Amino acid sequence: MTKVFVPRDAAALSMGADAVAKAIAAEAKKRNAKVEIVRNGSRGMLWLEPLVEVETANGRIAYGPVKPADVPGLFKANLLKGEKHKLSHGLTEEIPYFKNQERLTFARCGLTDPLSIDDYVANGGFEGLTNALTMAPLDIVSEVTTSGLRGRGGAGFPTGIKWKTVHDAKADQKYICCNADEGDSGTFADRMLMEGDPYCLIEGMTIAGIAVGATKGYIYVRSEYPHAVATLREAIRIATSANWLGRTIQGSPHDFELYVRMGAGAYICGEETSMLESLEGRRGLVRYKPPLPALEGLFGKPTVINNVLSLASVPIILAKGGEFYRDFGVGRSRGTLAFQLAGNIKQGGLVEKAFGVTARELIEDFGGGTLSGRPLRAVQFGGPLGAYLPNDKLDTEMDYEAFAKVDAMVGHGGIVVFDDTVDMAQMARFAMEFCAIESCGKCTPCRIGSVRGVETIDRIITGIDREQNVEVLEDLCNTMTDGSLCAMGGLTPMPVMSALRHFPEDFHRPVRAEAAE
Repeated sequence: MTKVFVPRDAAALSMGADAVAKAIAAEAKKRNAKVEIVRNGSRGMLWLEPLVEVETANGRIAYGPVKPADVPGLFKANLLKGEKHKLSHGLTEEIPYFKNQERLTFARCGLTDPLSIDDYVANGGFEGLTNALTMAPLDIVSEVTTSGLRGRGGAGFPTGIKWKTVHDAKADQKYICCNADEGDSGTFADRMLMEGDPYCLIEGMTIAGIAVGATKGYIYVRSEYPHAVATLREAIRIATSANWLGRTIQGSPHDFELYVRMGAGAYICGEETSMLESLEGRRGLVRYKPPLPALEGLFGKPTVINNVLSLASVPIILAKGGEFYRDFGVGRSRGTLAFQLAGNIKQGGLVEKAFGVTARELIEDFGGGTLSGRPLRAVQFGGPLGAYLPNDKLDTEMDYEAFAKVDAMVGHGGIVVFDDTVDMAQMARFAMEFCAIESCGKCTPCRIGSVRGVETIDRIITGIDREQNVEVLEDLCNTMTDGSLCAMGGLTPMPVMSALRHFPEDFHRPVRAEAAE
């Protein structure tokens, strides 16, 4: 029986993976070939999806992108023996895009059947949780602190400090909340992990619960991720049946119950306190701080809030130790991050690398440059509220502090590439318009400032008192940065000011007669 792997990841499904799987099953039946089709997660090489892999004595051989019409030809070329074909890429692990990564968090993604708990255990799963069950809670917190793990959502706050705060808080109930409301443009790492290795997130959240004394956890997933929601719910059911969740986990005195909740499509619910409001059944509005969620979070109880990548990094830290994880990275940015290549790029996908890799290496060595073949002009880092950097800034190391020095942020690791046809004045306008649409409306700088920002940029583009309106725009951005209640309004000026700073010529183009009218 030959194993053939066809991804069930949403990106692969969008490219026809289900049809490919059916075609392989039909062709195998036609040829009386014994085939076991395994629906795995994605390896992250999205430009090759659907990526079909065949298990051979030498390892897994990759073919892609495969269409249903390609299947008869693949069988004729002896697909089941891993023979050569025009779609063949050789051993999956030897493909340069994949081979040159440091996969810690995504080590199993694409390797296993996401819902097979036996596959998970066979590939190192639950080793971290098994260790955690024998440790004192404070020792778990200490390992996470030693690792140098920081929040993978944007601010980069040290995870160990957050956990210690919740650990020390006195309460009859504590919670672990996973923010999986992955709404940033060009980001898909959370989705890939939830669909491709859900037990990793479950394990990380359970370890967090043991560390801080929380017995309940919630995964807040955006409604646009139905496949992730379905996979997580089934994985939670299976993990509970296998006693890796629920009461007296693996015979220990520890309890932890986990639930999935779907958001309703509001970008603002990616902000932690707005997410808590939504979880509690109210409209997603930002809360005032203090109190901090670590002390008064979900239902007024001490709450750990981390995103998917932060929590999914915890199992390997507990399995191999905080020092092992800390040995990856540079400066105060330790471990690895899943960088996501999107936009006008030849080889889009996920690249997990240790902090310290440069933006240029990611875009050129892994991404292969622009898809259009035109010169690269700008790259946005960290989602729709992240800075636009020009070509001469791309040798900056991917590191929280290094990016702060160039007035940018690493954020969730999203990288969106633009070639020389982009109009950066329009991109600045988009940032303000996005904020105007997605603002929760609670504070004036964000609610009103974003609307005025769109109007001001429109005046600049159409040539109305340009110099004066540029000053107005800069002043408006300062007000939004300093006066907004949360990062929604506080970060919107970042893409606007970076576009104005690095691409001033786009704000001073001659106005066409028809545009002026």
